[in-house]
Amino acid sequence: MLSGLFRKRRAGAGGDRRSRVGGDAVFALAGFGTAGPSARAGRGIDRFDRPLVLVVAALILIGIVMVYSASISLADSPRYNVTPTYFLVRHLFALAVAFAAAVAAFSVPLATWQRLAPWLFLGCLVLLVAVLIPGLGTGALGARRWISLRFFNLQPSELMKIACVLYAADFTVRKQDYMHRFWKGFGPLGFAMLMIAVLVGRQPDLGAALMLMVIGMGILFLGGLSLRLCVAVAIIGIAGLVVVILHGAAFRLERIEAYVDPFAPQHAYAKGYQLTHSLIAFGRGEWFGVGLGGSVEKLHYLTEAHTDFILAVIGEELGLVGVLTVIVLFYWLVKRAFEIGRQAVALERTFAGLVAQGIGLWIGVQAFVNMGVATGLLPTKGLTLPFMSYGGSALVATVVAIALLLRVDWENRVLMRGGRA
Repeated sequence: MLSGLFRKRRAGAGGDRRSRVGGDAVFALAGFGTAGPSARAGRGIDRFDRPLVLVVAALILIGIVMVYSASISLADSPRYNVTPTYFLVRHLFALAVAFAAAVAAFSVPLATWQRLAPWLFLGCLVLLVAVLIPGLGTGALGARRWISLRFFNLQPSELMKIACVLYAADFTVRKQDYMHRFWKGFGPLGFAMLMIAVLVGRQPDLGAALMLMVIGMGILFLGGLSLRLCVAVAIIGIAGLVVVILHGAAFRLERIEAYVDPFAPQHAYAKGYQLTHSLIAFGRGEWFGVGLGGSVEKLHYLTEAHTDFILAVIGEELGLVGVLTVIVLFYWLVKRAFEIGRQAVALERTFAGLVAQGIGLWIGVQAFVNMGVATGLLPTKGLTLPFMSYGGSALVATVVAIALLLRVDWENRVLMRGGRA
């Protein structure tokens, strides 16, 4: 647990302290075995974490193929009136924007990100307010979540996930001595997260609101917030969620009822429609799938097949083997993010360590929720599958998050060679 390491050392005002490190003990803590600096220098240290890059590239490439496969039939839909390659081209454009943003993000030191964290958080908060203003925010399917930039629809809640990781990590480092106190430790960030949840919930986007709360609370817990306080806050949060579902918009309660029995006559063609056809898609795929491009459910049966339910198309066309491959890739990615975070903490880089583990938490929980929704494990909720689903802002946010993760790992490697990040 990071909290155990944090209590042994007090982070300064800057938080991200750098020092020259060497010796077998430090390398063992960092996960590089027991080789000393000289032996390690003899072999050389790769500039980037190549396995991490390859895993993310695999997820992105699978996503490109499946977005095209899932969206090609939408050219026949009167709802869209587009060419067969329309969504593929826009997906590739979003990837180009994401890669450009990732290169820029990687070039910025973590110490600079820490200084900018409060301002980025404030800027994203302003965007969340702006999206609710008529004339600024744009909507679709009853939701107002985007700001049109003509060539690109910006979704502020996705950018807020990055800002939330950075700000929560910075807050935790600055307030490390008060993590056991409610008002000085949890209170300020808890209030900020509640304000964000209210703004995002007004769009309405309950899934994104819950994700942001999970990111903030998760980083606080990793940073040393007491388990008792975390449990108390979680109970209050669950109670609040129940109240919102029971006394809020009627469609939320209908989704819960449809989740319990999606094939019931009153739900199968209503709120349970997506889930029933998603389950049919998985059933048709069996072990090895019906073959790439052979999905029937994507032919106007399964709605949003190229976004929230892309895993169902993977299950139908590539079978259980394809789905398990995606799950293993996400598992490895999340595991590696937490390893990089532990390496950073071992090098007394607490902010960087929390950023890395916060990114792992974000991607892992969001992937789990998306998969859970597609397979009927969780109620239907509009969260994309990271790196794979169609969606510009979500794709940009997750790719930039990986760039920050690579930056943490790169600075770890530089410091372990005795350099200065």
